[in-house]
Amino acid sequence: MGITAENIRRDIKEKNIKFLRLMFTDILGTLKNVEVPATDEQLNKLFDNKMMFDGSSIEGFVRINESDMYLYPDWDTWIIFPWGDEYGKVAGVICDVYTAEGKPFPGDPRGVLKRNLENMEQMGFKKFNLGPEPEFFLFKLDENQEPTLEVNDKGGYFDLAPTDLAGNTRREIVNVLTDLGFEVEASHHEVAVGQHEIDFKYADALKACDNIQIFKLVVKTIARKHGLHATFMAKPKFGINGSGMHCNMSLFTEDGQNAFYDEAGEMGLSEVAHYFIGGLLKHAYNYTAITNPTVNSYKRLVPGYEAPVYIAWAGRNRSPLIRVPASRGMSTRVELRSVDPSANPYLTLAVLLASGLDGIENKIAAPEAVEENIYVMTESERKAHGITDLPSTLHNAVKALREDEVVTAALGDHVLVNFVEAKKIEWASYAQFVSQWEIDNYLELY
Repeated sequence: MGITAENIRRDIKEKNIKFLRLMFTDILGTLKNVEVPATDEQLNKLFDNKMMFDGSSIEGFVRINESDMYLYPDWDTWIIFPWGDEYGKVAGVICDVYTAEGKPFPGDPRGVLKRNLENMEQMGFKKFNLGPEPEFFLFKLDENQEPTLEVNDKGGYFDLAPTDLAGNTRREIVNVLTDLGFEVEASHHEVAVGQHEIDFKYADALKACDNIQIFKLVVKTIARKHGLHATFMAKPKFGINGSGMHCNMSLFTEDGQNAFYDEAGEMGLSEVAHYFIGGLLKHAYNYTAITNPTVNSYKRLVPGYEAPVYIAWAGRNRSPLIRVPASRGMSTRVELRSVDPSANPYLTLAVLLASGLDGIENKIAAPEAVEENIYVMTESERKAHGITDLPSTLHNAVKALREDEVVTAALGDHVLVNFVEAKKIEWASYAQFVSQWEIDNYLELY
């Protein structure tokens, strides 16, 4: 049973909630919100889906002459933020975006994922689960409260205080997430100095993507409270590991069974799992613009820093794009390792699900698993194994995105056109910029 209007009204009264944050996501993955006072009048509008906002100023939404849009709250996402000020407590709810005609807006990323989940159900599957592993960096703020690139620790993988000086920040983040209903499974320092990871329990894809957006908001809010800036940028510093967001995915049948598990199958995997992996690999080059959506993303996807570069899969081996963790039975899952945390989670899961379903529908066989370390293979050895590279730049990735019918259909025309246009502008701006590296290497030489 979902959260009811009675539950909401009781929470607002008993917990002295003064403001409601109506949250939604633009096509670039940025969480947006409209804040309204928690009055009876505004609540009545929300319960009747009559909350209007101007969509013309939101990246990838609509033109100014089409600006009237509506926010339809998904009350099952209702949360009460554990922080407040003298103006009162704040609660929040994630919303779907609708047009003035009362139809789902095709540019709403959450709606894009819901549409692809409906396609999944039409193929006979009941549920698509995601267990994300988002990494982030913590940097100090300067005297003007602006972010620097100075870390506040010298820690490495799984280090403790006093080497890891961000332990208290992580603990408060975990406490807040727990108060908000997250089931946090682990919190630790990552490989690079200043880099951290907090893992929370898997959920169905829509809920998991909602959780990622709330997770980012909490991390950034608590970090600033501790005099730090949290960033989910893929590669904020040269010479150290970038941040990834490994996506552990599993598919379930109508009777609640894990569709990826077959005790008698090769590696304990079903035919469905092999086909799903085949689809992920087939479309990998083309969906990378969505899973790694910034110029900076491709500074992470280079050899030598643990991020995947090559399109292949394996079991234990961590060098390919896709890994199948050892757990079997209901925990059988496929881990895609290329995604970075700057990605829009809703669009990412939409294209990954569509690619995997294409593999199932068209019986795209996964190639042979590669258990050797791909990073030490020669180019000819990789070619012999049929291993190809991921795109090396955003420019190449966006060109490939437009050529894939399955991926573009998953996004829909509105998101595709606006996403590509935004990324073309981003690449053009980057291509014209003269970096310090160019000055250092060319100014005196030429």
